[in-house]
Amino acid sequence: MTDTKTTKPAKPVKEAHKPRPPVALREGSTIKDLAEKIKARPKDVLEKLEARGFRMGVNDILDADLIPRVAAALGIVIEPLSLEKALRQEAESHKADLVTRPPVVTIMGHVDHGKTTLLDAIRSSHLVDKETGGITQHIGAYRVLFNKHWITFIDTPGHEAFTQLRARGAKVTDIVILVVAADEAVMPQTREAISHAKAAGVPMIVAINKIDKAEANADKIKRELQKEGILVEEWGGEVISVSVSAKEKKNISELLEMILLLADVLDIKANPQGRAQGVVLEARMDAKKGPLATVIVQNGTLGLGEAFLSGTTYGKVRALNDENGRPLKTACPSVPVEILGFSDVPRAGDFFQVLDSLEEARAVAAHRLATAPKAEAPKSAAVTLDDLFKQIEDGEFKELPIILKADVQGSVEVLSGLIPSFSTEKVRIKLISAATGSISESDVILASTSKAIILAYNVKPSPKIQELAQKEGVEIRTYKIIYQLTDELKKAVVGMLEPVIKETFLGRAQVRKVFRIPKVGTIAGCYVVDGRIPRNADIKVLRAGEVVHKGKLSSLKHVKENVNEVKKDYECGIGLANFKDVQEGDIIEAYVIEKVSAI
Repeated sequence: MTDTKTTKPAKPVKEAHKPRPPVALREGSTIKDLAEKIKARPKDVLEKLEARGFRMGVNDILDADLIPRVAAALGIVIEPLSLEKALRQEAESHKADLVTRPPVVTIMGHVDHGKTTLLDAIRSSHLVDKETGGITQHIGAYRVLFNKHWITFIDTPGHEAFTQLRARGAKVTDIVILVVAADEAVMPQTREAISHAKAAGVPMIVAINKIDKAEANADKIKRELQKEGILVEEWGGEVISVSVSAKEKKNISELLEMILLLADVLDIKANPQGRAQGVVLEARMDAKKGPLATVIVQNGTLGLGEAFLSGTTYGKVRALNDENGRPLKTACPSVPVEILGFSDVPRAGDFFQVLDSLEEARAVAAHRLATAPKAEAPKSAAVTLDDLFKQIEDGEFKELPIILKADVQGSVEVLSGLIPSFSTEKVRIKLISAATGSISESDVILASTSKAIILAYNVKPSPKIQELAQKEGVEIRTYKIIYQLTDELKKAVVGMLEPVIKETFLGRAQVRKVFRIPKVGTIAGCYVVDGRIPRNADIKVLRAGEVVHKGKLSSLKHVKENVNEVKKDYECGIGLANFKDVQEGDIIEAYVIEKVSAI
């Protein structure tokens, strides 16, 4: 028997409403630009915003605070992009215009291992025009021509500069040349250079220098590098190494060949078409010419007369000079140039961007300057052992980078083996640098950019380093006993760390003269050389580097007046409670004791 029951046709399913894709809006965009993006009339957009309480004009710039409110009022999602990022994406999206560009190389290594000699050897052997006497550079970068290919070298003043550029988001270097002397060993600065290059993710070539010396031992250097995680190609690794003598200019061509070979493998490309983009390497104020900056071009071609923006500065290119001071008309990708025409001195690491007009550049720069206090992203909170466990539990932390400094190599080796073993399922402890010696500015900058903690064993940071660490939001923990260091680290990972007492450096004054005043006592005539001296601070008196007294101030005067604080470069009279033996040349350090609670 057949079923005669009729089946109702299924109702057509309504297609789910697809959310509108985010509107990418570059920095400096106006209401008019937004209207074009969403394919609407500016008049309609203004009317819709006015109905929701906005009073705006068609040419008003949309800043970071305004964008989410405007987006909500219009019922859209706006993805704000920095001007540089938006134009960089645009340049790199034109795949057909991408061409191979010269590699940009930074030479790093220990101070006495021949970096400068190697730079001079490369310059003098492979300058384009030797008649110009190009050994004397005018800017901190230069180019050489080898086998019909250009190579750009950045003459960085140190690892700090290299990492500060990275901290600002400016990836400038394609290859790092690590210089190690064949007659010595892997030194603390060598390890620093390795740490900085690894943290930046930049490939290395090892130049084993001074092979002309009788005591040179390249194999010994390779063994020591292997301990630092650098395995050279001839020993089965991936890192290229070249034995050179910068003094005798031996194997310099082989080194340059390896640079070009690695650059070929990396397939370094850029878009030479359109508006130029780059990064400021260094800048200065010239007494006669005004603000000058060395910029390395990364995309586009820079020409005379073009308007540009760099951070909160702007201008028009009035002159372009190469490393030898010779005028240029244009500069292509990987070409370093000194630019005249800035409204003010830009900061190293600022992005450089050519725009359509000087008016647009001036408007964006002024807007950035006006909104800097609100728009500037706050420095990320310091990673501390005390709040580590909470971050782990909140799912914010998966890796703890650590920089280790110790007094002797034996301690470094022991702790380097112990520290990574305290990793758990929730957090991996990563030792990004381990070396002997005092804590340097380079260590603090590396810790800041890598969000690392500095653990110091039998090493005490100087006041200058403490001040820098405080400014950069870097925690430095000092220890005198190994088990205290390892115990604290273990407890931090499992959330059992006890509260700690820490000294925060405030300032330092030098005793210039001592006055013995009847019925008043001893007064130290001082000059504040660093920071500030508050009236209520704790103080310590140092003589020949040794602490001879700890206590409080009994009085603080400036020009016979009682004051609450005296700042750097001012004179003052300091009375010390319960201490009369103050002497000329003593250093009075002010600090505050803080108790940091554990979570």
